[in-house]
Amino acid sequence: MERSAAKSRRFFIVSILTVAVSAFLLSLLFGTGIKAAHAANGSSYIVMRADTLEIIKGENHTVRQPMASTTKIMTALLICENCSPGETVRIKKESVGIEGSSVYLKEGEEYTVKELLFGLMLRSGNDCASALAAHLGGNVERFVEMMNLRATQLELKDTHYVNPHGLHHKDHYTSCYDLCKLGCIAMKNPLFKEIVATRSTTIGKGEYKKTIANKNKILFRYDGGNGIKTGYTKAAGRCLVASAERNNVRLVAAALNVPDMFGLCENLMDYGFSVLKKQGSK
Repeated sequence: MERSAAKSRRFFIVSILTVAVSAFLLSLLFGTGIKAAHAANGSSYIVMRADTLEIIKGENHTVRQPMASTTKIMTALLICENCSPGETVRIKKESVGIEGSSVYLKEGEEYTVKELLFGLMLRSGNDCASALAAHLGGNVERFVEMMNLRATQLELKDTHYVNPHGLHHKDHYTSCYDLCKLGCIAMKNPLFKEIVATRSTTIGKGEYKKTIANKNKILFRYDGGNGIKTGYTKAAGRCLVASAERNNVRLVAAALNVPDMFGLCENLMDYGFSVLKKQGSK
């Protein structure tokens, strides 16, 4: 009995010490103001001031990783830069039934570019990505070439695209830095900014009319939240690029492979706004 009780006490003490040491190491890793419990092995994060691209806080942010549907930031930016919102897009067979998230487009339906952008960025429609890519590029393959060319122009040195939607491929990757930088640049485009800040809208006509809501919780629960895009695949984990604006200062945060992507990005932006307030936001 005494031997058993002593063994139990030793186990209890070891357990307490293990928890304490783990908490200490995590606090060192993520720093003051960031909740370390939100991160996962192989994760990365960053928060930047959008107008200057100043890095306020980051970890592993130059490591190349899968990006899932945050890919659609580049897809949307290219469309916003090169198409009129009112252009008509007729849905082709090749854009129907794309694997993953979808707004369930049907062959022969017609939508405006802007409607498909809503489907792309609010509901993360892989079918919308395919339809928009084919509309601008003539085919998806040509559009992907345009994506990689734009990445080169923007000096996104750790980014390479294989498709316009983000379904996993070993050669489809980015870094948190590149992704956050792209988000900062994209938010300067008025149409892009309008699309990603929209909480819900209706697209289509008649029997094809659909009401869609934004998956990005940042818009609903974070003060000043105005974008940008969620993402998830089994290989990439949970990904998010988030934007918020307060007192004419915009921050963009990015997280790759983070289970609580919303919580971490909120903490990053809280930290960023706090740092800039102390600096006088000059």
